[in-house]
Amino acid sequence: MWQAEHVQKALEIHGIQVDLVPVETKGDKVLDVSIAKIGSKGVFTEELEQMLENGEIDVAVHSAKDLPSELPKPFRILAFSAREKENDVLISHDRSLQLTDGSSSFTIGTSSTRRIATLAHYFPNIKTVEIRGNLQTRIQKMESGHCNALLLAYAGVSRMEYNTLISQELPLDIFTPAVGQGSLALEITESLSEEKQKKIRAIINDPQTEIKLLAERAYLKKLKGGCSIPAFANAQIKDGNLVLLAGIFSLDGAKNVIKSMKGNLDAPAELGSQLGENVLSNGGEAILNKINQELNR
Repeated sequence: MWQAEHVQKALEIHGIQVDLVPVETKGDKVLDVSIAKIGSKGVFTEELEQMLENGEIDVAVHSAKDLPSELPKPFRILAFSAREKENDVLISHDRSLQLTDGSSSFTIGTSSTRRIATLAHYFPNIKTVEIRGNLQTRIQKMESGHCNALLLAYAGVSRMEYNTLISQELPLDIFTPAVGQGSLALEITESLSEEKQKKIRAIINDPQTEIKLLAERAYLKKLKGGCSIPAFANAQIKDGNLVLLAGIFSLDGAKNVIKSMKGNLDAPAELGSQLGENVLSNGGEAILNKINQELNR
């Protein structure tokens, strides 16, 4: 709701009247099963896309990281909002809890296969427990003793004003985030009027964020990945170039492939696709095949 209201306010400032239509998706409702087991694609989008297609809504607001890497017709992304800090953060009432070296030992709540695999690889003494729900629900579970800390995206923690609980901001080169983390994506159908499209895009779309996310999403598309795959990518603009760091972990964190590539700002999708090919041909395909076998058991 914060995300939808954020977009609503931005549009209304420019004189566009907006009606909010709250929708609970499968991913919001099913909290006792991991996303990987629910199904990685469409978990947070299916119900919204039905409403788009039926003409009940003009625009669906998503966390960009929740959108599948490939959208079927007639859906497309109209705009990406300016990106917040894309880092993962550790939150806890015990500020002494930090991921400093392999000897760190406590229990972290997370449902992300990427975060679980990263922890297993770099911090093998950390125990993880499955935890889902909105931020307030997760914090309540932590406070009831379910875990000592939570591993979350900075963007969500900041939006809900829980910054005081952040015990550690994690580095992007180790905890490389999920594709699109920190940005909002506005999804529409091709039938939305050109006038509405132009107005909304002019207000919401951030050109630099769009360049970065087009590269990251093209990488994920090459891997044919969804929310349940422990893949990651982070694009940065440095000295007039687009630099993409991306890779994939095995589910247990034992194996990984991490690559980086530099490209032109005017060809972000090509850079993402090339890096995807690089990761796949250097061991990523074997890891991906094993992941798919394990998830489809």
